[in-house]
Amino acid sequence: MKKAFAINGGAGRVLCAIPALENYKNNVDNDVVIIAEAWMELFLLSPTLRHNVYHVAHKGLFEEKLKDREIESPEPYRLNAYFNQKANLIQAFDKIINNLDAVPDTKSINLELGKAEQVYGHNLVNQVKSQFGKEKAIVVQPFGSGIKLEGNFVVDTSGRSLELRDFTRLVEELSKSYAVILMVPFKVPTEKALQAAVPEDADLIKWAGIINAADYFLGCDSVGQHLAHALKKPATVVIGSTFPENICYPDNKNFTIIDNGKGKRTYSPIRITHDHGIERDNEDCMILTEDTFDKIIKSVQNKLGKPKKEKQTVSPVVPHVHSASCSHNQSNLITPNFEKKYGNVIDSLTNNG
Repeated sequence: MKKAFAINGGAGRVLCAIPALENYKNNVDNDVVIIAEAWMELFLLSPTLRHNVYHVAHKGLFEEKLKDREIESPEPYRLNAYFNQKANLIQAFDKIINNLDAVPDTKSINLELGKAEQVYGHNLVNQVKSQFGKEKAIVVQPFGSGIKLEGNFVVDTSGRSLELRDFTRLVEELSKSYAVILMVPFKVPTEKALQAAVPEDADLIKWAGIINAADYFLGCDSVGQHLAHALKKPATVVIGSTFPENICYPDNKNFTIIDNGKGKRTYSPIRITHDHGIERDNEDCMILTEDTFDKIIKSVQNKLGKPKKEKQTVSPVVPHVHSASCSHNQSNLITPNFEKKYGNVIDSLTNNG
């Protein structure tokens, strides 16, 4: 009987499932049905799969496509090779979906960006470079999917996100040499003005365009690093409570992996059991030492170089990007009011997006 595969979870999981599903379509069933329980838009970046994917709410999907198929929900986190660090997400999906005996080689994530997201990313990155007077641009994604904003506190009990103090220090240092673009899900509480751009209302497809146009990526265990890997961008990835062998790409020569949790973390068996004790043990795995902080900065400089300081230039205002800043009042948030207090603002983005 033919199969259908229901794919759920975070955006990184969806990206990592794509190579296995492409392999299944090419070698087993050209008419395979894929149910997108989340992140339908990411599947559209695969020219091989885009016509095989249906949103879970697609009208008539069950009667028309699923009733005569076996439906499987591949779960890489429950694969022995995965939770024993012998397979990464791409390999785990491949082993399960294609019913392989051995752990396969890691297949590439092949994404095809459309013209709209390419132009959007190109225009945004060039605008930010011009605004801050820098030759190189770096996208920084400091937080994983477990991050929460609790008042003026940023909290990730999973130990996957950078601490707010470390994040702001990194941005302060990097912005001296590079145009920094922040990939953040909310306005971030900070006591200092950060020289960084924050695109407003950029969805994940637009972020793919931004990362594609940028010169470098710095992030944690989250979707940005998977996009950087797929788009062949150099990157520094800081890992805490999770294992690089599972969620990152140690064989990617363009990646510098800084394993801040090595020797401190315990594997958290998510989607198998829920161990609150392990979560508490791991929640400080992303607190950086001075040595680790320096390694992160040097890893970026080794790839991009350290340019001379340049004067900032005022360029035409274009819609939907704001500069990261803060005011020393009760809100203490990154806001789009930077031009009122500090001048020289990007408060919008290109109309081409």
